[in-house]
Amino acid sequence: MVAKKRALEESSTSHKSKKTKGADGKPSNPPQATPSSLITEEVDFPRGGGTSFTPLEVKAIRAEAVKEADEELFEDAQTQAKAAKKRKRKSEVQKAIGSATADKNDQIRIEHLNYKRMNIGMKILGQIVSIQPLALIVSLPNQLFAHIPLTNISTQLTKLLEKEEESADEISDDEDEDEKTPKSRIPELSEIFYEGQYVRGVVTAVHAHGSTDVSTITAAVKSIEDHGYALDMGLPDVSGFLSFKDAKKGRFEDRKLYVGQLLDVSVTKMSSNGRICNVIVDPATFASSYLSEVTNASSVIPGVLVQSLITAVNPSGLNLQILGFFEGTVDQVHLRNDYAEKPYKVGKKIKARVLYDYSSSPPRFALALTEHVLALSPKRHEEMTLQEAFPIGLTLEAVRVTRLESERGVIVEVQPGVAGFVHISHVSDDHVPSLSSSGPWKGDSLHRARVTGHFPFDGLLQLSFKPSIIEQKFLQVADVEVGEVVKGTIKKLSETGLFVSLSGNIDGVVWPNHYADITLKHPAKRFKVGASIKCRVLVVDKDRKRISLTAKKTLLDSTLPLISTFEDAKVGILTHAVVFKVYDKHLLVEFFNNLKAMVPIKEASLVDSFPVGRVVRVRIISTEPEQRRIIASVRQASPSFKATVTDISAVEIGNIVQAIVSEIHKDNVVLTLQPTQVRALISLKNLANHRTLSVAQLCASLKAGDTLEDLVVVTRNPEKGFVIVASKPKAKEALPSKGTLSMDTITLGQLVGGRVTRHTRNGTLIKLNAHIGGILHPTDACDDYEAGVPFPPVDSLIKASVIGIDQGRKQLALSTRQSRMHPDQEKEIVDRDISDINDIHPGDTVRGFIKSVAEHGLFVTLGRDLDARVQIRELFDEYVKEWKERFKANQVVKGRILSVDATTKKIEMSFRTGVAKNPSQLSLGDLQIGQKVEGVVKRVENYGLFILIENSRLTGLCHKSQLSDNKDADVDLALKGFREGDRVKAVIQKVEKSKISLSLKPSNFVEEDFEDNVIQMGADGSDDEESFGLIDEDLEEDAAEETEPSQSNNVSEGEDDEDEDDTMDVDIDANAQLFQPSTSKKSAPSPTLPTPSLKLTGGFQWSSANPQAEEDPEAGSSSDESDVEAASSKKKRRKRKEIEHDLTAEMHTKTPESNSDFERILLGSPNSSFLWVQYMSFQLQLSEIEKAREIGRRAIRTISFREEQERLNVWIALLNLENVYGTDETLETTFKDAAKANDSKTIHLRLASILDQAEKPEKAEEQFKRTCKKFGQSSKAWKLFGEYYLRRGNLEESRKLLPRSLQSLDKRKHLKTISKFAQLEYKQGEPERGKTLFEGIVDSHPKRWDLWSIYMDMEAGQGDIQSLRSFFKKWLDLERKLGDEEGAQVVKQKAIEWTQRANAS
Repeated sequence: MVAKKRALEESSTSHKSKKTKGADGKPSNPPQATPSSLITEEVDFPRGGGTSFTPLEVKAIRAEAVKEADEELFEDAQTQAKAAKKRKRKSEVQKAIGSATADKNDQIRIEHLNYKRMNIGMKILGQIVSIQPLALIVSLPNQLFAHIPLTNISTQLTKLLEKEEESADEISDDEDEDEKTPKSRIPELSEIFYEGQYVRGVVTAVHAHGSTDVSTITAAVKSIEDHGYALDMGLPDVSGFLSFKDAKKGRFEDRKLYVGQLLDVSVTKMSSNGRICNVIVDPATFASSYLSEVTNASSVIPGVLVQSLITAVNPSGLNLQILGFFEGTVDQVHLRNDYAEKPYKVGKKIKARVLYDYSSSPPRFALALTEHVLALSPKRHEEMTLQEAFPIGLTLEAVRVTRLESERGVIVEVQPGVAGFVHISHVSDDHVPSLSSSGPWKGDSLHRARVTGHFPFDGLLQLSFKPSIIEQKFLQVADVEVGEVVKGTIKKLSETGLFVSLSGNIDGVVWPNHYADITLKHPAKRFKVGASIKCRVLVVDKDRKRISLTAKKTLLDSTLPLISTFEDAKVGILTHAVVFKVYDKHLLVEFFNNLKAMVPIKEASLVDSFPVGRVVRVRIISTEPEQRRIIASVRQASPSFKATVTDISAVEIGNIVQAIVSEIHKDNVVLTLQPTQVRALISLKNLANHRTLSVAQLCASLKAGDTLEDLVVVTRNPEKGFVIVASKPKAKEALPSKGTLSMDTITLGQLVGGRVTRHTRNGTLIKLNAHIGGILHPTDACDDYEAGVPFPPVDSLIKASVIGIDQGRKQLALSTRQSRMHPDQEKEIVDRDISDINDIHPGDTVRGFIKSVAEHGLFVTLGRDLDARVQIRELFDEYVKEWKERFKANQVVKGRILSVDATTKKIEMSFRTGVAKNPSQLSLGDLQIGQKVEGVVKRVENYGLFILIENSRLTGLCHKSQLSDNKDADVDLALKGFREGDRVKAVIQKVEKSKISLSLKPSNFVEEDFEDNVIQMGADGSDDEESFGLIDEDLEEDAAEETEPSQSNNVSEGEDDEDEDDTMDVDIDANAQLFQPSTSKKSAPSPTLPTPSLKLTGGFQWSSANPQAEEDPEAGSSSDESDVEAASSKKKRRKRKEIEHDLTAEMHTKTPESNSDFERILLGSPNSSFLWVQYMSFQLQLSEIEKAREIGRRAIRTISFREEQERLNVWIALLNLENVYGTDETLETTFKDAAKANDSKTIHLRLASILDQAEKPEKAEEQFKRTCKKFGQSSKAWKLFGEYYLRRGNLEESRKLLPRSLQSLDKRKHLKTISKFAQLEYKQGEPERGKTLFEGIVDSHPKRWDLWSIYMDMEAGQGDIQSLRSFFKKWLDLERKLGDEEGAQVVKQKAIEWTQRANAS
């Protein structure tokens, strides 16, 4: 504890009397001066021999001293003599007054107890906080703790220990000795003490690290007599006696007392000879007994209650007179909680409890007035102890500072009546040398705190303000829960285990058999010191404060229940366990928290081997609570194991039940009935028939966890514990009896029932009875081909309506269309019934079924007797080589009718989207100058575009001069942006001799041209948005491509992810005339959300403006041929009409969205690092790391060697790439290459900055050290290194860099470097230190106005007016010395203006 500053009146020898021990080792009593509230506490001897004054204050004091000395030297001698006499008389008077005051205020100084003030032999009162097997941990006054070894409890207990040790060395068969052994049994410390008990002790040793050894002094059980206990009172001539009856009144009640046990006793009677006294152990009597008179100081022992008189009230406590003889003190910690409302008054008598003596002469004692110490009971809050009410780790949102001790810490109020203590080392994460009453921890300020411990004796909570402590996940081992998944840092790898740091000082260990699921031969290759690791808590040993972890992946990823206690082991539960030991007849497996189970050999799978450490799935099959034994099974945990027989008595045949799907097998489904949990089976065929689906379709739609209702129990198997269920039959409509059904009685429209026998080319055959059959054409099966079942499963029973009768063949034409079966009900008809060729017309859109695949195309069934032909050229919009693979019989397709020949019944059909609804085509005469037409780019030449006009066979030429209104535009580059097949909108410029001239200039179009197009496409409904080709594509597409739900009228064959050059997401632009299809709105992401990417420190970013989220990484073919091949290699996709967009006006501004786009743009700007970096980012978004590297290297080779900055940007991009995606080796290789190709210092500093931004502090620090070592002559390198340390909060290391840098730098760079470090102190460190640095350099270089300007700017940034007034004062002095009065007035005026401005702001 730092001493208070001495008053001026104290003698020069008073400092020596403050020592705690004299030359002979005995403590001395230091004289105390009356503390004054007007004197601030200052440090007498600052650390390092410095001063507490600032440099400016030192200068001012020095100047004032020189001025006074000059005045004294030139004063008149007579005046000097008179003044000397006057001062002498004055000093004599003050000395007399001072001595009188000292005599009057000679009071005892109130001091805190600390380990330095403890003396061996000091008697002290403590409270037991923890009972260890071989020692007691005791809480002492003033937040101290002590340790009482087992050998220092009592003399009798020590003798028992010595006897036990001697008897252990001797082997005796004497039965009498065996009978006496129980009487002399050494009790456990927990049997003779309890937590919260107050004990007296004597200091026997004070260790350097702070813990204290204490021996207790009180009455001890000496022996057990016939009627009670003989006690050792600690006096040679006096013994105590406690009867068995009185012993039951104590805390231990019916428990027997042990020899050596310590007791708090009260004397009730003294024998006539004065040698024996009767005592009782009633806690209430002991706590209320007090001393009223004593014969000597040794009778006042710690813990005794004494009558006291208040002699003085000080800010730091009370001075008391004990029993009229002795002096005592009470510090603030041991006053009543309400002393502020009910202050103590001098002369008042109170009862206080002695805590300890000062071992001084005359005797002096420390006492306590707190309620719980007076009552000798633990401190309580709301009927709970402090430990229970405020457990360790509890976070307190707002505690109020009530008292501040500058060198120790702060006392805070947690709740009314509950206080806490925060040590100075725990007020902040930064080092705080002392606390100030005006600082952030001033009185009544509120702070967030966390409980880190307790001081039971003082009734205080041990708190911490450190943000790192508050945010720390675990504060003690007890906070860690078994089974919790934690992340830690590898601390050490040894042969015995892997040590992991979890949080703060909480560590865990991973034993070698828990490194992984398999045994690791070289664990050092997998576990690196400092690396992070994910573990699961295996064992938490709170007593030994040890945590065991597991890194086995199976246990980490396990979703099965965890078993950590015997109560968790429920019969039937399935969990993971680790093989602990293998015996001949059983296995021993281990769960969490060292809980083990036995697996009999018959319950272990015979095909498996069980090495120690292997993770196995086990099922608990029985538990024995009496023996705490668990029996488990590996065999019954197997998925293929048939469960034990279940009681199915609650389920009867005929019951209607509900079930949940558990497992799906080849022929049946395993169910779990609800709520009986009985296992059941149902046939897949039965379930499929009930749902009118095929078995394959049912298997595709049925999932585990689905609920099935309306099931009927048909069979019970009690022996095996399961039942068989079936779907409840639907209520059938009345049908004619099969016996009366005949060709004569059947009428059109009649409903009949039958069984599906087989499928043929012409439809489904249905047997109605033995003589009558029917055929169900696929076009008559449903009103919606896609949602219905055109081909009912074989053996299923169906109901149909008769639509045709063939008497000769005795066959009926049937229909299961709902519109036919129930004509009175309104049903939505998606696919109309086409029964005659006159029902269809050219331009109609229809759907049908593929009947056959021929060499020249497809035949599609549209009705019962109507087939249409689709030629090869009408199958796709583009050329597809292997087209047969995409079509199969019975697939649903959709197309547009091209022509109908009623006489020959020939129908031509097309799947192409470019076929117009109106079959009539435009001719040359229909075209007019100025007419706006749509078309498709047919061919791209160097001089222009050939465009095929839509709905015609006419081709026109758009010269390249007609592409843009901008005369300065690069039309050749714009021409390269077009591809064959691009849709465009053009204006006819001239028609002459079958030659058509077209223009694509944006000035020829208005916004309505494009809006009308979009509105028309949206208003036409299904016709313009229809997609043609395959409908049921799910059977054809690969599983990896099934990323969208199927939609009947929204499919697009042209949606090819590999041809990104032809498919882009764009917005409608009125100034555009080049049209391209956009991707499906279901699959296209929002183009306004950029994909997250790397960050580049060289002024660029790893991103493009509108990245394409679903681009295929292989979509970079530069030739149209490869694009076609890529398109043909994919499965046929659904296609739809898409919004078209003109890109001509955006040719130079649109964002590249494919490899081809980037390659095309880079041809025009090969030296642009921005484009190269974007190209690398594009590859990274596709996870093409190696391609991004190749592009970066290619950029270095391509960019001109004169473009140094552009090349540097690409190198920095490569360093960022290797830092995020590469290894340390690849990063180092790239770094060395970059350092050779560029300025080495720049690359060194850039790499350090990259590592710093990537949150790799160790590597960044290493890089900075390497840079400063190599470029020690660079002021910038040292400055950036210091700034890095300051950002990381490492102030000391940053300050050490300044003297190191000055040793390496040239002298001409010293001022610059010191100025930079001073600025860093202002911005990120301590402004006062920065001010000191600036003061030093402006003193040595007063004419450097640039330094003065920086100095003033730094001070102005602090917002302190007073600190800047000294600058104006210095300026004013210079004006007076070197200038004139007018200049001085200008300075004064500027000072006034600046002050007013600063106050206003």
